[in-house]
Amino acid sequence: MIDLTSPDPTSPVLAIDIGGTKLAAALVEPGGRVAVYDRVDTPQAPGLDADGLWRTLESLLDKLVADAGSPRLAGVGVGCGGPMTWPAAEVSPLNIPAWQGFPLRERLRARYAGLPVRIHNDAICVAVGEHWRGAGRGRGNVLGMVVSTGVGGGLILDGRLVDGASGNAGHIGHVVVDPDGPPCKCGGRGCLEAVARGPGLVAWAQEQGWRPGRRDVTGVELAADARRGHPVAIAAMRRAGRAIGIAIASATHLCDLEVAAIGGGLSQAGALLFDPLEEAFRTHARMEFARQVQVVPAALGQTAGLIGAAALVFAADRYWSAD
Repeated sequence: MIDLTSPDPTSPVLAIDIGGTKLAAALVEPGGRVAVYDRVDTPQAPGLDADGLWRTLESLLDKLVADAGSPRLAGVGVGCGGPMTWPAAEVSPLNIPAWQGFPLRERLRARYAGLPVRIHNDAICVAVGEHWRGAGRGRGNVLGMVVSTGVGGGLILDGRLVDGASGNAGHIGHVVVDPDGPPCKCGGRGCLEAVARGPGLVAWAQEQGWRPGRRDVTGVELAADARRGHPVAIAAMRRAGRAIGIAIASATHLCDLEVAAIGGGLSQAGALLFDPLEEAFRTHARMEFARQVQVVPAALGQTAGLIGAAALVFAADRYWSAD
């Protein structure tokens, strides 16, 4: 246990990003600059238990803080894949089977006694980061999205994070974009996540004849083949872009947005994704107010979630309502 009973608001926040692909951590300064960063792959070994994964995270955090000279901290902010109970943060990430109802906030509070520990959905942290220091800075109404192993989102309205009844407001990944589409891990059918998440997109492309039978291919390779002109890979990117555009159009009509910022690994595909996305969005966003929305890549790139997690501590008046 690390006893830091006098949190210093001028010190960095220990920011953590927990996903199905990686565990990342950083020390983020009050202005939003990432001062120190480190990451490890999320362990997925058969038989890995909850405490084994927790020890991996502990080792990453200890190394990061030690490498930075063990500074005092302003708090701990975390973005973690969902679902989770909120704000208690007993987490059950769909893409991390080792953690089911894992008491993440309780464990971190015990480890960093005296510091504020604030945990939210990882996609919500991306939305917060983009509003605080990224593509949505200075705007009051922003949708932030992650399109990667899963698809999620967070919603800023009138300059404040909207949590909803259970902390899941803005979860655009489970907006239905195709009622007759593929089954989703949530139990539904045709959710945006089922269509556009990286592994689902790879599976669809393989069914269409792209690298059939391979188990080790990724969305990154799919996007690379699309850049080389592979017709199935291009069709897959168009499929994802169209679904995302439809979902954003629906969200825009509901929430009267100004900016939709899209991050995550698949967003790195650039025009291959954003051109069909923009086309679908403009086709379905027909109300005049909806046409004013800017759909842009996340400005903070792969650090958006970490910066947003830090903002849960540094800018709690706008982004944290639970304590």
